[in-house]
Amino acid sequence: MTAPIRPRRSLLFMPGANARALEKSRELPADGLIFDLEDAVAPDAKAAARTAVAAALAQGGYGRRELVLRVNGLDSEWGEADLAAAAAMPIHAVLLPKVESAERVRQTAARLERAGAPPDLAIWCMIETPRGVLAAPEIAANVRVAALVMGTSDLTKDLQARDTPDRLPLMTSLQLVLLAARANGLAALDGVHLDLADDEGFQALCAQGRALGFDGKTLIHPKQIAPANAAFAPGPSEIAQARKVIAAHEAALAAGKGIVVVDGRLVENLHVAAAQRTIALADAIIAKLT
Repeated sequence: MTAPIRPRRSLLFMPGANARALEKSRELPADGLIFDLEDAVAPDAKAAARTAVAAALAQGGYGRRELVLRVNGLDSEWGEADLAAAAAMPIHAVLLPKVESAERVRQTAARLERAGAPPDLAIWCMIETPRGVLAAPEIAANVRVAALVMGTSDLTKDLQARDTPDRLPLMTSLQLVLLAARANGLAALDGVHLDLADDEGFQALCAQGRALGFDGKTLIHPKQIAPANAAFAPGPSEIAQARKVIAAHEAALAAGKGIVVVDGRLVENLHVAAAQRTIALADAIIAKLT
């Protein structure tokens, strides 16, 4: 199982209560927007934020961006109303905070269905607690789940870990969640970087996230979009090498050869599949921009 090839290099959190941000987001080059009704909204503003997001989405103008609504938890006083509203919004997914069990996903799916949500409205799950990390395989197995999203800030706090530049204290958690996502054909998104003055550190984390295998990064500010887009997109040399591998493999098949060597390296079917995915992602990025 593999997730559909869709650019998810940059997913920007947008505070649902900020009307100016909702308007400006229509012009931002992020691959996706996460309209946030949870952490970014004060308790007394949550109902108004829900209404504002619904109005902004109804107005449209968001182009080909992937649109996601982060709702409040079902154990909160706003969760039920958030899901009922989400069912009628023109969005691609609902993002659940602090998911720690497969049962929470089932409860959410049932509520969405009762509210009349379309069957293709996906559920994304934030994995941001130790329980969530350990339950990630069961959470990812639900057919409605399409992505796992790392909540690295809360996870660092709950682990009582140090916030280090190399994220070594989080490495086991990052890889466990990534394994759960990939085993079920889901997208996997890296967590936010809170230090907006640390451009070099942000770029390093994007490079690390891509090296680990994440599809992209969740963001808290528009200034982070361009570096994330660059880090998680195939570069020109990577695209050229992928085309070279595919061409060599096709030539070998046409000639009836069982072995393909490119630049002194043996090419197997797995390398061809990876090259084809690289080209598909590059093409999807270009299509998104046109």
